[in-house]
Amino acid sequence: MKVINLGEKNSLLNKFVAQMRDKKIQKDSMRFRRNLQRLGNIFAYEISQVLEHSEKPVTTPLGIASVPTHDDKIVVATILRAGLPLHEGILDYFDDAQNAFVAAYRKYDKGEDFHINIEYCSTPDLTGKTLILADTMLATGASLEIAYNRLREEGEPKHTHLVCPICSAYAVEYIKKHLPGDRVTLWVAAIDEELTSHSYIVPGLGDAGDLAYGKKK
Repeated sequence: MKVINLGEKNSLLNKFVAQMRDKKIQKDSMRFRRNLQRLGNIFAYEISQVLEHSEKPVTTPLGIASVPTHDDKIVVATILRAGLPLHEGILDYFDDAQNAFVAAYRKYDKGEDFHINIEYCSTPDLTGKTLILADTMLATGASLEIAYNRLREEGEPKHTHLVCPICSAYAVEYIKKHLPGDRVTLWVAAIDEELTSHSYIVPGLGDAGDLAYGKKK
């Protein structure tokens, strides 16, 4: 599996990530959501460069222009709820894409033990399409793997681009082992080395869903 870390290059992306991590700035939920959208814009632009393109004629008022545009049929998917602003940012650029949504969350059993529970999935047929699956944080990788496999029940994508801005090193290795590397690319903005015993990324940024939409029960 190819892992592309956009945070390794100097760009505005790192400014947005820094603001998302900053415990003072992230108190502004509107800015937190906006920065996630901005990251979605950047990831979408970068992904667009690796899609299949062909020249297409466009009629202008004065003649015909030949313009290379992508041929892929795109489906943008996200895991509710933290991934919604990121999803919106990607959709800003792939504005003609179809959409898919998965509701997956940690369901605690006893103490700190938990399993990933999926309650809802809405997706078009994915057969032969390019799937962009976005989730703000990748801690263990388990929820993303389960969501990916659930989506594939509705058709096998041609290729899948995973967009996960903040990842743990553990999750990156997990995804490499459990997803088909020849048909999946992982796009990240930062890889943090530490994952606590409670599966929290350090330094991370906290609970992305709460920061974007407020605390839940």
